[in-house]
Amino acid sequence: MKQKIKKGNRTPRERRRNFLLCLGAVLIAVVFLFPLYWLISMSFKTDAESFGKIVTYYPHSFTLYPWRTNFSDHEFLSSLKNSFVIALLSMLLSIGFGVPCAYGMGRYRVPGGRGFMLAFLVSQMLPASLMLTPMYLIFNKLHLLGSYLGPAIAISSGSVPFIVVTLRPYFKSIPTSLDDAARIDGCTVLQSFVQIMIPAIKTGIITVLVISFLGGWNDLAYSMTFNVQADMRPLTANIYKFQSKYGTKWNCIMAYGTILVLPVVCMFIFLQRYIVGGMTAGAVKE
Repeated sequence: MKQKIKKGNRTPRERRRNFLLCLGAVLIAVVFLFPLYWLISMSFKTDAESFGKIVTYYPHSFTLYPWRTNFSDHEFLSSLKNSFVIALLSMLLSIGFGVPCAYGMGRYRVPGGRGFMLAFLVSQMLPASLMLTPMYLIFNKLHLLGSYLGPAIAISSGSVPFIVVTLRPYFKSIPTSLDDAARIDGCTVLQSFVQIMIPAIKTGIITVLVISFLGGWNDLAYSMTFNVQADMRPLTANIYKFQSKYGTKWNCIMAYGTILVLPVVCMFIFLQRYIVGGMTAGAVKE
């Protein structure tokens, strides 16, 4: 009750401060979201309006031609499928290898654990261009070139260290009383991992799941290197087709870009509370 009265009796200085903070937050949001708005707005404009002398901040001549052009193109639909399959495979591989590894590193004393963690951190600093040649030679021996699995493995090789480094502190922070309670109830190590540990860090797993999916969705280097066929290219590789010697179809490019970033925006909108929220706060009290 006292807290409610205190909030309602703010001084004029506190009100001005809160107003300025809210205003600053709104301005920062507008600055960062304006490019996204401009991208979407341009995708619904005609060529004449896009290249007009008068800048329009919303479509005066609304058209769906850029969107129809993209979705009626067989290469676009094939690229959309390729991007989704590669992103999904890389996400599954990253989660399948990264989460158990993070569990083992966080819950047990692993000989040379510090060395492993240092290797994971160093691997995050290596650029993709440095890994292309050795991976290409390995995948050529394994007959993985020209398949979805090759780029997915390459992408997940960078995501797994990130998942381990991210989730290890969360597994480590889970009280041992949860393990003891699971053992008393007759759970095996695998059952304890699946039924106890995974739900306890659900938020963290969703976070790394989203990031690993986006890593595959936005990939260009691995997919272009290991899949040279035109029908295996992802969305990020085919945006150039609207550029020709006769000019550039900017409205079609903007529609293409909107389709490319739309899954990213939707995932962060619907999963933001899991990404930002805590993972094990209030699980148990010791």
